[in-house]
Amino acid sequence: MGRFITALGIGQFCAWGTLYYSFPQIAEAMGAELGWSKAERYLAPTLTLIVAAVSAMPVGIAIDRGHGRLVMSLGALAAGLLLLAWSRVETLAGFYAVFAALGIVHAATLYDAAFAVVARHTGPERARRGITLLTLWGGFASTVFIPLVELMLSRWDWRMCVATLAVVPIALCAPLNAYAIRSLRDSAPVASTGREKAIARAPLRWALAKPTYWALAVVFIAHAGVFSGFTYHAYPLLQEFGLGAGSVVGVLALIGPAQVAGRLALHLAPAGPSIATLGVGASGLTFLVFITLALAPTSVALAGVLAIVYGAANGVMTIVRGMAVPALLTRHAYGRVTASLIAPATVTKAAAPAAAAMLWGLTQGYGPVLLALALGSAVLTLAFWAAAVGSRTRHSARGDTAGTAEV
Repeated sequence: MGRFITALGIGQFCAWGTLYYSFPQIAEAMGAELGWSKAERYLAPTLTLIVAAVSAMPVGIAIDRGHGRLVMSLGALAAGLLLLAWSRVETLAGFYAVFAALGIVHAATLYDAAFAVVARHTGPERARRGITLLTLWGGFASTVFIPLVELMLSRWDWRMCVATLAVVPIALCAPLNAYAIRSLRDSAPVASTGREKAIARAPLRWALAKPTYWALAVVFIAHAGVFSGFTYHAYPLLQEFGLGAGSVVGVLALIGPAQVAGRLALHLAPAGPSIATLGVGASGLTFLVFITLALAPTSVALAGVLAIVYGAANGVMTIVRGMAVPALLTRHAYGRVTASLIAPATVTKAAAPAAAAMLWGLTQGYGPVLLALALGSAVLTLAFWAAAVGSRTRHSARGDTAGTAEV
């Protein structure tokens, strides 16, 4: 599995850096040149994520059917071409059209697609190690690309910066995905009992009837909203609190290594905690980060500590989200069942940047935004606890295809 995960991991590192973490800094430069408001600029990633939500189910079904190589390779090629198109936009309509098309690319190339490919390759019950290793690569994307984009913007205009980024998915991501993914080597789960065969025939219908599924839906939605809202606004938020541009870049650059540290600790632990325990703990730490940031006076030192805690918690949550379905619900049709949870979560992820911008507009400040992020983190914690309890109760009472949840 080493070469498979290494190739996919480098692709994820490059994809997240070019398609996701680069936007806030480039958006600020675009506003200065084109005169577009913050709300107008942040509507673009909202459109991206809405289209990604619609695309999640077809992508999941295609990967379940063994087409992961085609999906992720073509998605990476399209990413490069669309970044080139972004570098040439002159109007809001053209800007929005490019970012709407990028929604399909997000669904086909980022973590959710890669996790489904890993789960199909290894079998869902053995996917935790592969997903953890994959996220170790992706965790460095913000650490490398935020300073890199800042460096390019200090020397070039934003158009040259985006055009340069466009080379990465074409030259690296697409070939690596094509090399790594081989459907003939996949290990799909086999239904061994009558109950498992019934679930395998209609996995989504079976899942929709379970309370655990709906608790997980809240988990996916809350996590998506909190992560997206903070990621897209962290740069201007910390600047508003008095940190200089260099300090903000330094603080945000701590998130990536902290994500990797949290994931690496899980990978190295001989017998890691259950997915349920990890989910409740990580989401609780996220709540503490935002409530502290909202209420305590902000300094570079405090912001740095909170960035490290947030990064570690979010790093763990990425793995938890990738393993929640096989650990708490079912190991069958990973791509399809997970995609059904991703779709509404991605709508929330789409709305969060624009909603945060509108909240900022009410007071011309980020105080209400931080309180909303803290509330979302509290909901996330309670929902994961409910999913874990529901899974454990069902497993004890009837037996199931998922593992026992322990909190």
